[in-house]
Amino acid sequence: MPTLINVSQVPSIEVAGLSGCLLLYRPVAVPAKHVGRRSAVQAAPTHSASYKELESITCDLSAFPNVQYFRVEAVVRPWRLPYVINALGTAGIRGMTATPVRGVGMQGGNKERYGGTEFNLTDLVEKSKVEIIVIRDQVDHVVQTVASSAHTGEIGDGKIFVHPVADIVRIRTAETGGVAERMAGGLDDILNSTAGDGKAAQKKLVQVAEKLKE
Repeated sequence: MPTLINVSQVPSIEVAGLSGCLLLYRPVAVPAKHVGRRSAVQAAPTHSASYKELESITCDLSAFPNVQYFRVEAVVRPWRLPYVINALGTAGIRGMTATPVRGVGMQGGNKERYGGTEFNLTDLVEKSKVEIIVIRDQVDHVVQTVASSAHTGEIGDGKIFVHPVADIVRIRTAETGGVAERMAGGLDDILNSTAGDGKAAQKKLVQVAEKLKE
């Protein structure tokens, strides 16, 4: 049982409302643990991640143990979009969708700056959204690639969201599932070209990672 602040002796307060209305207000007992809670909330971290940290990101997909496909949705700076697309292509990701969007966000009260303008709490800022559908095993790889290529270290670099996808349908062929998700020359083909050779597959991934750093 939480400790309650004793307000039992506080009388009701009559507040005269508009047009002669009479409102009745009585203070409510509040758990002591909530008092000062707002001031106790720590500001969001504002430090800049290192590329080593970005390349080590892992996503918790445990809430969806039976889901095989995911949509990685990234909101990034417009001028970083070409870097993100190029990095994804180099990493073997052949299918993606990019759209211009506008959004607002604050980190620890710090204002975002874009195009020489400082934006406040409710100012919408131009952003670009990239969406990629991948199989479960590729989620971390895609997230790491996007994060590393979109990163500047400044407020407003954006966010990445990972959503479960029930199924995929290729309209032209009516194919579904993994067959519809797969893109010719994509990451699956890169890794399958070294199927049965774990060292060769690892070497391929290292080569992809090195290209992303260039």
